[in-house]
Amino acid sequence: MLPLVRGFASVSRRDVLTAAVLGATVPVGVLAGLGKRDSRARPKYWPPVLSTAASAGSWAAAGPARTKESVLQIVAHPDDDLFFINPEVGQSLRSGRPLASVYLTSGESNGVNGPDPGVHSGLCRPVPDKAKYAKARQNGIRAAYAEMVTGDAVHPWRRTVIATAGGGLAELDTLQGHPHIHLVWTLLHEAGSITGDRPQSLHALWDGRTRSIRSQLAYGGLVIRDFSYSAEQLIQTLVGYLRLFRPTHVRMQDPTPGRLDRNHKYADHQDHLYGARFVQRALARYASACERPHFTVQTYLGYFNGGLPGTLDPASGESKARTMETYSWSGAPRNSCQDPAGCGDKNVAAHPKRHWSHSIHHARDTGTCWLQTGKDDSLWAFAVLSGRIVFWHRPAGGTGLLSEGQWRGPTFLPGIGIDAGVRPITLPDGRIAVLGTRTLTGKQPGDYRREVGFTVQRESDHSFEPWHSLGTPESCDHAGTSDISAPAVSVDADHTMTVFLRDSRHQLTARTRLAGGSWTPWRHLGGEEVHGDPVVGRDSMGRTYVLASTPHSVLAWVRDQPGTSAHGPLPTGLPPTTLPLTVRRDGDGIRVYFRKPRSGNVRTARLRAADLVSARSHTSRWPSNESSPVEVADLGGPQGYGPVSVNRTCWGDFLLAARSATGDLATAWSPSATPKRRLRWRHTGFLLAGAPSSTQLASGGAALTVLGLDGRLYWTHTTDKGPFLAPWQPAVPGQLPPGWKGDVNAQPRSSR
Repeated sequence: MLPLVRGFASVSRRDVLTAAVLGATVPVGVLAGLGKRDSRARPKYWPPVLSTAASAGSWAAAGPARTKESVLQIVAHPDDDLFFINPEVGQSLRSGRPLASVYLTSGESNGVNGPDPGVHSGLCRPVPDKAKYAKARQNGIRAAYAEMVTGDAVHPWRRTVIATAGGGLAELDTLQGHPHIHLVWTLLHEAGSITGDRPQSLHALWDGRTRSIRSQLAYGGLVIRDFSYSAEQLIQTLVGYLRLFRPTHVRMQDPTPGRLDRNHKYADHQDHLYGARFVQRALARYASACERPHFTVQTYLGYFNGGLPGTLDPASGESKARTMETYSWSGAPRNSCQDPAGCGDKNVAAHPKRHWSHSIHHARDTGTCWLQTGKDDSLWAFAVLSGRIVFWHRPAGGTGLLSEGQWRGPTFLPGIGIDAGVRPITLPDGRIAVLGTRTLTGKQPGDYRREVGFTVQRESDHSFEPWHSLGTPESCDHAGTSDISAPAVSVDADHTMTVFLRDSRHQLTARTRLAGGSWTPWRHLGGEEVHGDPVVGRDSMGRTYVLASTPHSVLAWVRDQPGTSAHGPLPTGLPPTTLPLTVRRDGDGIRVYFRKPRSGNVRTARLRAADLVSARSHTSRWPSNESSPVEVADLGGPQGYGPVSVNRTCWGDFLLAARSATGDLATAWSPSATPKRRLRWRHTGFLLAGAPSSTQLASGGAALTVLGLDGRLYWTHTTDKGPFLAPWQPAVPGQLPPGWKGDVNAQPRSSR
């Protein structure tokens, strides 16, 4: 007979059979329902349409093509996924594809589930109980996930205990009736402080100041035996999770969040930072295995979301906030689990943190230039899979896009530990160089660092050379947690190449390769409060522009001609953006595209060097008593967030592509740079990794590519009928990720 857990419903014969099935896949099996269901009527909640992802297989005009992704999310605390990764959590949940969320710590904090009422309130301070607070947060997460999927916060879960590859125990929860949705509770101690020194913490374990970190069990939980992990055992545990769920897309927190300018403290919780670094080490080890799918990785900003403009439109923001309300147990009786520990996190209910719930920022992979074209309309698409640069190549075939040329790839390039978001650029001789950053975790804590580097095609056979390191402008990891941006690159006719980078001091830096091949040292170009990734553009007069976002506007640096110094930083007079920028040539100026905060609408403005240089005497912000010469046009949009891909065709039309509020890719045609009417956006229905990329073709049309959450490249192109897109297709038809089983109802395999 299965043992019952106090406060849980009795186990049915069907539950016993399910336990037997799960017991075949995990060494230890104990099953129970989530809790007694409240007999009172509870209205089901369905999120608004704008926040509900379209089916991952509903391709626009593309027939039966379907993506086949499996998503794994690994975060430090229960609620980090809801605050910093959602609405992408809900989009994946409603896509019908497999998703598992792993929580490294129990999030027990000081054990007090609720705010201190204060000495003048006449109320007693809540009694600290770390085990109960940990359980309450678990209950809140289960309710939030269940509601996002079924509309019912108390929909039951099937719960088991699994033995981890690191020698400990964890709880695995599976949503009843949805066997592809899982929660994994690793049950480690949290630091209990954002930045304070704590011997029992992931930070101390990473630094080697403690040999092991102990478990923090939850009240009435299925795991009843304490355990501990060394650093190596924690990495083994994480690798075991990766082998168990075999993801094609991994979501994690930012391992290099930087420090705050005002006090130089960490810009994020120490558990977020060091938990993510353990995940990086596990991913590197897992990537070296042969039998696994290719996978992409996306990292997310944490606490510093509160210092940046909000990204979500009102409907999406309110939907995300509603999920947080369910998690925080402030939506009772909607969430009534009847557990003595509590049904959610009352601390969140007391402090809703709308600046987090109405925003999301990708820390990597915000570029839209990863698709390149040759003079003969051959196509090269570059991305990062399993920590390595890969490319897909489509030869022209003699007659351009409508020929029989076939995509080939992915082909893996030398170098490991590459961060998502590479930047390819075509050199004057037609070869392609690919720049990016990579993370070197090292064997010792002090070895961790990120560096900039590149690989370039050989002249002889167009194969790629090994990774060339350009180092980093950072003095050490401790100074700024290796918080550097993706590089932006400009190349002159004499092969002089300049790499621009945002450093951890939130300023712009640069390093130049001279015509003879030698590189200058990193030099500081100034600026303040620079965030996100810089971008580079060039006008018809040969002037180079470098743009970088701040929380308030956009800064510019302008170089009049090769070999001269850049003017800047210069205020542009642009309004606040959501950070990602896209730049295109526009006569004797450039045109910049960006998103409107708390709206998602696409905006565009034209910048000219003359207007910018005339303002060089001003500070980095445009003076409030002067009007800006910049006119901003609002193109509307599919809401959403992230960068916008833009390219012009020979017909004079502009092809735009962007992530929508539903998480899928949306496209639109614009008859001009500043149309009189808002654009009509068309949804594709599939979820994407990173940002879309398009390129103008020598034959006059355009090609558009996107990387699916299944790690596959998908593409479309203009037809010979004008500004119309052909049906979306996989670049390599019939190719599935290695090891993909394709059954969303299959149970995860054992981590042993």
